[in-house]
Amino acid sequence: MSNQTQIFGIDGPGSLLAVLASQRASSISTSSSEGISAAAVSAYIKLVFLGLILCVSLVGNLLVSLLVLRDRALHKAPYFFLLDLCLADVVRSAACFPFVLVSVHNSSAWTYSTFSCKLVAFLAVLFCFHAAFMLFCVAVTRYLAIAHHRFYTKRMTVWTCAAIICMVWTLAIAMASPPVFDVGTYKFIQNEDQCIFEHRYLKTNDTLGFMLMLAVVVLATHGFYAKLLLFEYKHRKMKPVQLVPAISQNWTFHGPGATGQAAANWIAGFGRGPMPPTLLGIRQTLHNQQHRRLMGMEEVRTERRLGRMFYIVTLLFLVLWAPYIMACFWRVFVKSCSIPHRYLSITVWMSFAQAGVNPIICLLLNEDLRKVLRAHLPTYSRTRQHQQLHRHELLVFTIT
Repeated sequence: MSNQTQIFGIDGPGSLLAVLASQRASSISTSSSEGISAAAVSAYIKLVFLGLILCVSLVGNLLVSLLVLRDRALHKAPYFFLLDLCLADVVRSAACFPFVLVSVHNSSAWTYSTFSCKLVAFLAVLFCFHAAFMLFCVAVTRYLAIAHHRFYTKRMTVWTCAAIICMVWTLAIAMASPPVFDVGTYKFIQNEDQCIFEHRYLKTNDTLGFMLMLAVVVLATHGFYAKLLLFEYKHRKMKPVQLVPAISQNWTFHGPGATGQAAANWIAGFGRGPMPPTLLGIRQTLHNQQHRRLMGMEEVRTERRLGRMFYIVTLLFLVLWAPYIMACFWRVFVKSCSIPHRYLSITVWMSFAQAGVNPIICLLLNEDLRKVLRAHLPTYSRTRQHQQLHRHELLVFTIT
């Protein structure tokens, strides 16, 4: 035994135990330091991404809101709904995301009061349901704008838009308010770094009804877009024009098939008597253009572009919220389940990113917004004026 201990440079069994203990302590300290460094890197990545989302959301949504407010050509029903969505995302980013940044900076800990946690959780749930309900109303109005255009143009006024927006906020408040009065429902979830609705097993609280309402609204929204797509597919070919013969009384042609020839005949003196019905019909059409029945091709293209833009916004809402909703349903139906921390963190940050994607999609897909933006950019407007002046000078030089 003494020879073995001398080979290892150890005086006895007590020294051997001491060496083993020191090696174990060093390995524990090494693993703990590696864990701390990994946690620090994860927190740094979260702070960077959430800060980027916060900046993009505030700048982009405020920019789109200002463009809609300043240009009278955009004072229409779809842009009023877009304005409401952008302002809601601005308030969500300014009111909820800074608390998440502080909690991540404090190692996933809530350092404020319980009431403030409930308030932040209430706002987070409120804006989630508001976006879902508003996108559903937008889908319904997009279908009406294409399938029932006459009804849409007559009924979709400013007051109707205001009533729809108030209804959406009322429904969102009704969905977000009950958990406020339930003790322990709104709380800080450490794995998510935020105060939010605590999703528990279905026999514990009302989580199932809470999540089913959100899922039904999202699915109904896509159902209306599918119905709109089916309507456009059925009406993709125009029906041939059916010629209806006009009625002639003393060279004054009138009736369903009449053209402008009746007015020319009456002015030339071929017709006798009162003004022909064709002229009256022309005047009535000029004064009642807002009640016309059919859509022009330019209106059809505009409505389709708006529908495409809002559908992509709705689709991104589903894509960015679906993983988190699936995790919530997993908690509802599986008792005492454990969701991987990395997956949960990614899903939460994807739901945060939804607040910043709307202005990017709108500016990329909406030509009207880009025109208004270019018109309000001083450098671009000066460049355009210089180009127009240069072209005018070249034209004058060529003529002379």
